[in-house]
Amino acid sequence: MDHPRRPDETDVPSIPPTDDLTPPSDTIADAPPAPARERAPGEAPVPAPELGIEGPLSREAATAVLDRAAELMSTGDYRDAAIHFRRVVGFGDHAVTAAALLGLGQALYRLDEDEGAVATWESVLELPDSPSTYRAWREVAAARVRSGDLNGAIAAYRQADRRAPAADKPEIANRLGWLAKETGNAGASRRYFARSRGSGPAVPLPWLILGLTVAVSFLAFSADGSFLFDLLALDKVAVADGEYWRLWTVTLLHGSLLHLFFNMYALYLAGPIVEVMYGSRLFLLFYLVCAAAGSVASFVFGAGNLAVGASGAIFGLIGVLLAASRTHHPVLDRQSRSFVGQLGTLILINLAFGLAVPQIDNAAHIGGLVAGLWLGFLIVPGRVSTLRSLWQGGAGQARTMVLPTLGVAALLVVIAAGVVVGTEQRRAGSIGAAEGTAQGASGRSQLPPG
Repeated sequence: MDHPRRPDETDVPSIPPTDDLTPPSDTIADAPPAPARERAPGEAPVPAPELGIEGPLSREAATAVLDRAAELMSTGDYRDAAIHFRRVVGFGDHAVTAAALLGLGQALYRLDEDEGAVATWESVLELPDSPSTYRAWREVAAARVRSGDLNGAIAAYRQADRRAPAADKPEIANRLGWLAKETGNAGASRRYFARSRGSGPAVPLPWLILGLTVAVSFLAFSADGSFLFDLLALDKVAVADGEYWRLWTVTLLHGSLLHLFFNMYALYLAGPIVEVMYGSRLFLLFYLVCAAAGSVASFVFGAGNLAVGASGAIFGLIGVLLAASRTHHPVLDRQSRSFVGQLGTLILINLAFGLAVPQIDNAAHIGGLVAGLWLGFLIVPGRVSTLRSLWQGGAGQARTMVLPTLGVAALLVVIAAGVVVGTEQRRAGSIGAAEGTAQGASGRSQLPPG
């Protein structure tokens, strides 16, 4: 794209009435139309003396012309501001030229020269990055929204987001959320709105866990990956011998495609809500603690010596949601409220199904659920408003951290005690280790899903 030529006055578009001109919806430099000083009717604004310099401008002269152009924008003299901005276009320092092009585009927009304004802002994007590049990307994005090019606007806002200062990122994420919603991308819309609230990363951590679990489970289903069951499953004899990593790696394996589907669908629904409410770090803590609690419950109370599945961790997340929604009353969006409102029924159905089907490891479900209920009761969601915070504000939150810390520590002690009890039971042979090992050796179809 050619850069705008350095003009004389005949290059400037004819002046439309400016009283009703409004700045673009996402403009960075707002230019109020009210004049800063009184001028006699018909009196032309005074140009910068440097405007009449022949040949290249010095840095001081270019700065003076840009300063005068900004003053003219503030008084609504867009035509004269455009003349000043154009005089600086082509300056040897690309950052100065970019600033002049950015201002020129804003002046042209207010003169109803939309196409020229967009072309001028796009000229900034052809130069090396400068402080004006971010602002130009935002102007281009807003122009594309006005023209109905929503996908183009999304691409431009993403470029702006890469260059945005931290203070502007939530606003840009919010705009991207609305654009994603308008283009039918509900998943991206939720992620961007979460980012705009500062409540989560661009890719939710639950989805990363979901992807890893699916990949490992499918690999384990293959002939070449069957060794993963020996390495990662909840082998209770091995746990008693000190292989404690199995308390967590069991979540990566599943007994069948149907088992994998139901667990991952539940994670897909519940996980992002927990992350929005508590943030990624606490979500990961909840997932790991509830996974350990479910595994230890299976270790102590479950039948057989082998188990697979992420149900303990997922029941834990559901428990967190159920307890937090009833205790702390977080302010959630309509979709999340609808899901949370059904949790009690879903839990009862799944526990009843687990009692009716002997192959299901209901001990893991109950262990994870109890841990999640405890964590949700103890810890107030910090990434969304609660009914109490709406009237109480942030006062008192620091004072209440002692109880949650002690409560989490108590839960970890109980989990550790369960490991000790389960280990003693296994070593004493009170659960029939030989029988369980024989069942496990007959193939992974004998593994009770957790």
